[in-house]
Amino acid sequence: MDDKILGLRTVIYMVPNVEKAKKWYAEAFEIEPYFDEPFYVGFEVGGYELGLHPEKPDQKRGDSVEAYWGVEDIDARYANFLKLGAKEHTEIKEVGGGIKVATCLDPWNNVIGLIYNPHFKRS
Repeated sequence: MDDKILGLRTVIYMVPNVEKAKKWYAEAFEIEPYFDEPFYVGFEVGGYELGLHPEKPDQKRGDSVEAYWGVEDIDARYANFLKLGAKEHTEIKEVGGGIKVATCLDPWNNVIGLIYNPHFKRS
């Protein structure tokens, strides 16, 4: 098959208030959105997209899917997210080979994963 999977492109978080979430994510990720409409806000994060979408009235959030954002200093980034109002979901832990992971909950209870992986380099 010539058409192959190209890799992760977009992670979308459902939020009840896009304006509040946009401000929080802009501060937490230290970037401004490249696409900003009432129906969708998109941030470019290291070649990938973080999207904010208004949640539907019957929307349920859960932690059955986790997306991990790569960081160079997981301790500092995790602490900053908590300082901005995120809640600890899983603490920072080494999972082998110097790789560290952690998850937190944004103010709307979406799971945000952070990973420090000294072996993974995006091609």
